[in-house]
Amino acid sequence: MRRYLPLAIFLSVALAILVMAGFAYFATEEASKIKFSATADDAVSRIESRVELNLGLLKATRALFDASDGDVSQAEYDAFFSALDLERDFDGLHGIGFLKLVKNGDEGTVEQAIRDSHGIDRKIYPDSNLQWRAPAVMFEPLDEASRQAFGYDMYTDPPRREAIDRVLAGDDIGATAPLLLGQAQGGQTFPGFLVFESVARPAIAGAEATPQTTGLLFASFRARELFNAALRKDPLLPVNVEIFDGIPAKESLLYQSETPPEELLGERLAVSRELDVGGRKWIVRLRPTSAFLEPTSRAIPLMLALAGLLLAAAIAMGARYQSRAYEAIEALQQTMQKTLVERDLMLQEMKHRIKNSIARVLAIARQTASGATTIQEFSASFSSRLQAMALSQDMLTRSSWQKTDLGKLLSSELDQVFGEEAEGLRVAGPAVELNESATQALGLVFHELATNALKCADRNNAGVSVDVAWLVKNAGGRRLLNFKWKEGGQTGVSPPSKTGFGTRLIDVNVTRELGGTINRDYQPDGLKIEIEFPLV
Repeated sequence: MRRYLPLAIFLSVALAILVMAGFAYFATEEASKIKFSATADDAVSRIESRVELNLGLLKATRALFDASDGDVSQAEYDAFFSALDLERDFDGLHGIGFLKLVKNGDEGTVEQAIRDSHGIDRKIYPDSNLQWRAPAVMFEPLDEASRQAFGYDMYTDPPRREAIDRVLAGDDIGATAPLLLGQAQGGQTFPGFLVFESVARPAIAGAEATPQTTGLLFASFRARELFNAALRKDPLLPVNVEIFDGIPAKESLLYQSETPPEELLGERLAVSRELDVGGRKWIVRLRPTSAFLEPTSRAIPLMLALAGLLLAAAIAMGARYQSRAYEAIEALQQTMQKTLVERDLMLQEMKHRIKNSIARVLAIARQTASGATTIQEFSASFSSRLQAMALSQDMLTRSSWQKTDLGKLLSSELDQVFGEEAEGLRVAGPAVELNESATQALGLVFHELATNALKCADRNNAGVSVDVAWLVKNAGGRRLLNFKWKEGGQTGVSPPSKTGFGTRLIDVNVTRELGGTINRDYQPDGLKIEIEFPLV
């Protein structure tokens, strides 16, 4: 469990930080949307105000006609507009004109009115078989281009007729779909739209008839100038505006800002608004431009997430290091406990070995003393046997009481006993490792065998001649060491009448300590011994 604790801490902290960063990101997005929505509302409000201002002039003109019972002369019309500065105060308004509404066939009265007011001899155009005719008879500001439009029957144009019919049906005002204006004048054309409002003559007093519509006022708007005047006043708004008449489509586009939208923010923060102008629904689509500044940078949540991940990693690393510290402390405690146990075992082993060594020394001392006739003989025999034990102990100590090599042990014992007379020795055998008990037992066995061989050689006045060989074989799934000792150059060798301590010491170590067997063969020329015991 402790191994996975740093990972669990990292995932928990990272998840919490990422959730917080996510909330911060969404809050940033929402703040940007709210800010741009307010900017968009400001832009729409400017457009509405500009349109209402210009339509207010149309209503004021309607009031002029109402005050004159629907009959205003050209002179009165000129005087009314001469007091206004249309270009300065009403940007985007091309002008306001008047259409005379007559039945088809009554065009003569309109042609006469144009001739009387403007000195223009003009027929109503184009030809029409519709019930009503609505030719233009007045327009301000008046110039040569607008004079060319006098006599043009707007009722013959379907978009204009649709708006006029709505006004005649009872709507206060009626706006047209986007138009290409200026065609009737024969001069420069421009995109825009018209707004119509009816002019009625009051009913005769006491009569039940409704007021009679004598004509329609119309306001002509240049779309680009109108909306630019609304959007370009200080402070400039960082919005890209598209205005559509009805559904958003290329053919219904009424206006488009020159400043392009910012690619990364445009669609993400885009909003749409609806306006009703003269019975027509305008769709205003607004998107931010590169000048729009978000209230909070989107990089902040990303930085928060990154910092949170680094913090989570740091906390996890700290937990990991703390976990490793705990593991190191536990390992140290286990090592100390193991060391204490091993020390106790070593002390017990040393006590056991010391007791065994003391017991063995005492046994060797007693047996050596029982067979010795003089102090000098006892001292020599006892010392040599102790040296054999010491040699075995020394080899075990150098190998940390693990394993000793059979060949090295044999050579060391033979060198100690024979000394300079070791030239007659022949030793051959494979490398064999002995454990502690086998090393101690064989050390005494080799010492006794070498001592006896040296005694026999001295007694017969012959040099030492000993052949030693061993091999390892398998028998019944066990590894057995077969050891052969052959003495040569001797005469009159026969079994002893009395078993000495050395012989008994060899037998005890082979049969009891090693769990093996020993066979002696007394030949006339020397003794042959074969020892076999299992290797552990």
